[in-house]
Amino acid sequence: MRINKPIGIWLLLWPTLWALWLASEGTPNQGIFVIFILGVIIMRSAGCVLNDYVDRKIDPYVERTQNRPIASEVVTPLEALILFAALSLIAIGLATMLNKQTQLLAIVAGGLTITYPFVKHYFSIPQLILGAAFGWAVPMAFTAETGKTSELAWLVFGSTMIWVIIYDTFYAMVDREDDLKIGVKSTAILFGNFDLFVIAGLQVLMLLALIMIGYLAELSVWYYASIFFAAGFMVYHLWLARDRQPEGCFAAFLNNHIIGLIVFIGLLLHYTFNPSIA
Repeated sequence: MRINKPIGIWLLLWPTLWALWLASEGTPNQGIFVIFILGVIIMRSAGCVLNDYVDRKIDPYVERTQNRPIASEVVTPLEALILFAALSLIAIGLATMLNKQTQLLAIVAGGLTITYPFVKHYFSIPQLILGAAFGWAVPMAFTAETGKTSELAWLVFGSTMIWVIIYDTFYAMVDREDDLKIGVKSTAILFGNFDLFVIAGLQVLMLLALIMIGYLAELSVWYYASIFFAAGFMVYHLWLARDRQPEGCFAAFLNNHIIGLIVFIGLLLHYTFNPSIA
């Protein structure tokens, strides 16, 4: 479940919080807030368990993953499947507490979670599926709060997908040499020597999407200030990965969650000090 490595929880949590605050104009329903926080933890954990099961014959040959529980034979594949089933049942239980529209979207979320571990063996851009999986909490949050998915909801979803491709490409750059040997596909391999150039382009696209979100939601200077600081961190991440060394690329990946935090702080400050504008 990798609870001891919460980076995945943070990366999934921030867009969820963006959506909850935007959908509710700064006052999310308390019950919905708790359900989504628990849902983030459960679904990320379930995804990790299933990923380890699917990659159980690959992980022993990748330096970064060879000590994972199944790869190191601390946990059996059957035990992993039982845990995945248990986590899935908890997620279903949480979904039943939400409205019918959100429950239907939750089915899609489950499908994306199950699909991702398999597509990276066949699809050149598995990060696209991962982005959809990590971003799907956004339309769910809007539907839970408002009963519908607005244009704003899909724009937040799109910006989240772009962000996931950015930080997971940094992540994939760490394993690029091993992935080439064992046949796992990724954007790091697809982009090749143009990886940092493409990431920079995606960062610009994400920033433009965030600005558009601010325009549609009529957000204040607090939010736009957060985008400015997020842009600074994006430049920092490119600098960390400038030599394409695994350590620097992994540091860039880990540091990406700061961007999510900064954008959320911008939203929080806007709705705190400009409630009438919301």
